[in-house]
Amino acid sequence: MTNVLILGANGRIAQIAERRLLKETNCHLTLVLRDSGRLRTLKSDHCKITEGDVSNSKSLNKVMSGQDIVYANLAGNMTHLSQVITQSMKSHNIKKLIWITGSGLYHETPDPFGTWVEKVVGHKSKEDTRQAARIIEGSDLQYTIIRAAYMTDSPKIDYDLTQKGEIFRGTMVSRASIADLILKVIAKPDQYARTSLGISQPGSDMSSVVKDMGKI
Repeated sequence: MTNVLILGANGRIAQIAERRLLKETNCHLTLVLRDSGRLRTLKSDHCKITEGDVSNSKSLNKVMSGQDIVYANLAGNMTHLSQVITQSMKSHNIKKLIWITGSGLYHETPDPFGTWVEKVVGHKSKEDTRQAARIIEGSDLQYTIIRAAYMTDSPKIDYDLTQKGEIFRGTMVSRASIADLILKVIAKPDQYARTSLGISQPGSDMSSVVKDMGKI
C-alpha cells in the first residue's frame, strides 16, 4: 500500500484526485488542509484528514513521517512552501514529490498566450513560482512538476504532455485531466521521476482557438 500525503487537500484538482484514488487504488491518503470540515463528506478507512499549516515546518513534520509520496496542491508564497516541503521531505528521507504549477515556468509558452498568462497571474507571482521550481529541481528529490494550462471544470479527460525544453502547446486543460496525470504519476513514480511536464488539451493552441472563433 502506498502512503500519499496531499497538501492543500481542499483544492479542486486535489478533490478529484482524492476521490479517484480512494475508489480506484489501495493507497492510504493523509489529507492536510486548514479546515477539515471542508472535506467532511470524504470518509474512508484509507483516508486520514488532518488540519495543519503547510507553511509551518513543525506542523508539516507531524504528518510527513511514513509517507511514500507527497502531492502539493498549493497557492501562496511558493518559494517558502517549496523550501519547507523539500527540507521536511529530506529530513524524513522521502523522495517522491508531485508539484502543481502553471504554464510559463520557463518562458516556454508562446505569445500571445504566454504574455496573457504573465499579465493575468502577475510577473511577481510568476517569478515566485519559478524560484520554487528552481529549489525543487536543485534538490535530490524524485520530483514531478506539472505545468498546467488555463484550468477548466470540464469532466473530459483529454491531454497532451510536453517536456521541459519543449514549446508549451495549448491554452487550456481540464482539472480532471490534471488529476488523471497525478494518478499515473502515483502509480509509476519512477517513470516520471525528475521531469517537468506541460499539460494541455489537444487542439487548444492559439491557432486552433482563433480558427474556431472564426467559425462562430
